[in-house]
Amino acid sequence: MKELVESVASLYEAFAKDASLQIENGNKAAGTRARKASLEIEKKMKEFRKMSIEASKK
Repeated sequence: MKELVESVASLYEAFAKDASLQIENGNKAAGTRARKASLEIEKKMKEFRKMSIEASKK
């Protein structure tokens, strides 16, 4: 689960960077990358939720 959390953190870091570029500079390519990263974060968070629920049952 530690690896999953680290993966989410790195994805969020990339998302924040690209979202900032889109907001500040109007960079459309960065907006596309930020949206892609947000989808990946969503998938990882669902995976984390499943793992967390399983861990709490033990």
